[in-house]
Amino acid sequence: MIYRQYRSGFTLLELLVVLLIIALLAGYVGPKLFGEVDKAKIKSAAAQMKTLGDALDHYRLDLGNYPTTDQGLRGLVIKPDGASSKWQGPYLAKEIPRDPWDHAYVYRKPGTGGKDYDLLSYGADGKEGGSGIDADIAF
Repeated sequence: MIYRQYRSGFTLLELLVVLLIIALLAGYVGPKLFGEVDKAKIKSAAAQMKTLGDALDHYRLDLGNYPTTDQGLRGLVIKPDGASSKWQGPYLAKEIPRDPWDHAYVYRKPGTGGKDYDLLSYGADGKEGGSGIDADIAF
């Protein structure tokens, strides 16, 4: 009688086929997921600027005007020199946030186009202008 010994396990060919399938799936799904990360950062920047805009409005209600460009957003957490006793800050619970790409938000008073102020993020590249994820995000 001949007895065959069967070994359990996978052949090299089977393992290579599975690895090929995994690589194809990663190649298809990976770029879609990274695109969603960029969209989430843009939404996060818009939400942070909304919070900063609300804090700026509270500042204006207390002092009668927005911080100057020189005072910047620091005026929301540290009482500016020469500010009246009406300053009821800090107007933010934490430090001034940086945008999702770790750049400082840009604040200018007066703003362009007749606005009281400009509040924006320069996007992923940190430079004015751009398109896609490098585009400026304004509030």
